[in-house]
Amino acid sequence: MKMKRLVSLAAFACILVISVGQEALAAEQHHHGDGASAGQQLQLNAGKKWATDAPLRQSMTAVNQAMAKALPLIHKGRFGDADFAGLAATIRQKVAYAIEHCKLEPEADAMLHFVIAELMAGADAMDGKMADSRHDGAVRVLQALRSYGKYFQHPDWKAAKA
Repeated sequence: MKMKRLVSLAAFACILVISVGQEALAAEQHHHGDGASAGQQLQLNAGKKWATDAPLRQSMTAVNQAMAKALPLIHKGRFGDADFAGLAATIRQKVAYAIEHCKLEPEADAMLHFVIAELMAGADAMDGKMADSRHDGAVRVLQALRSYGKYFQHPDWKAAKA
């Protein structure tokens, strides 16, 4: 009886996680569109960094801090598959928060989509969902954090160092 209940609870938890992930993706596609226009690339706003808002800065700071904490263990080879999966989940959660709460101008929002796409691709690789290695996924996230700092206004921003 207890085993049946545990299996039922585990199945419910899986369905909930999948539903939340699909809602976040749908929200991201609604908020940011299906993708950047063909041929478009991340660029500055007439030579200046794009404006950000508090929810975006909060989310990006949290992703950056999570990466900074993980990097020493990743470099020492002491970051296992479960650790990468946990880091990927944190990234997805923070990105979903930013998507739900940030209110950027449309042009800045379009540029942010490039950073979000890299963060999510990195998270997918860290989860083992791509041909890239989990380590390569962490590299993609670091590159996205560097791009964010290069193209978006975020006082005192310093991307986590590899």
